[in-house]
Amino acid sequence: MAKEKIDIKQVLQEREPQKKDQIYNEYVKENTPKKSWLWNLCKAYVVGGLICVLGQALTNLYMNLGLVKDTATLYTTLSLIFLSILFTGLNLYQKLANFAGAGTIVPITGFANSVAAPAIEFKEEGWVFGVGCKIFTIAGPVILYGVFCSWILGVLYWLGKMMGFV
Repeated sequence: MAKEKIDIKQVLQEREPQKKDQIYNEYVKENTPKKSWLWNLCKAYVVGGLICVLGQALTNLYMNLGLVKDTATLYTTLSLIFLSILFTGLNLYQKLANFAGAGTIVPITGFANSVAAPAIEFKEEGWVFGVGCKIFTIAGPVILYGVFCSWILGVLYWLGKMMGFV
C-alpha cells in the first residue's frame, strides 16, 4: 500500500493534540532533507581550512611587504573582517555558509558576518531602529558575556594576588 503524502492543511485541521503532533512529526520527517554527516564534515573542514589558509597567505603577503609579524597579523585580521563583511553584503557569505556549514564559523569571519548580517537585513527600518538596534543581535551576547567573564577573572586574579596565591 502506497503511503499518502501528508498535507500541512491536514495537520492544522486536526483537533486531537496527540494526533496533531504525530501527523506534524511525520510531515517534518518527510520534508526534511537528508544530509550525510560525513559529507558535511568534509565540506566544513575544507572550507574552514581554506579560510585559515587565506589568513596565513595574507599574513605572509604583509610580512613580505616589509611589516613585522605583529603588524602583519593585525592587517590580516582587518582584511578577513573586511572580506567577510563584503561577502555578507554581496550575499555570498550566506551561500558559502549554506554549502560549508560550520566551516564558515572560523572565529573572525563568522563573528564579522554575525554583526553585518542583521544590520543589512534591518536597514529598511532606519539607522536607529534598524541598524542600531539589530546590529548586535547575535554578537551582543558574545560581547556581553566575554566582558563579564573577563571582569570575573580579573577580580579573581586580583584577589589571588592580594592573598599571595598568584
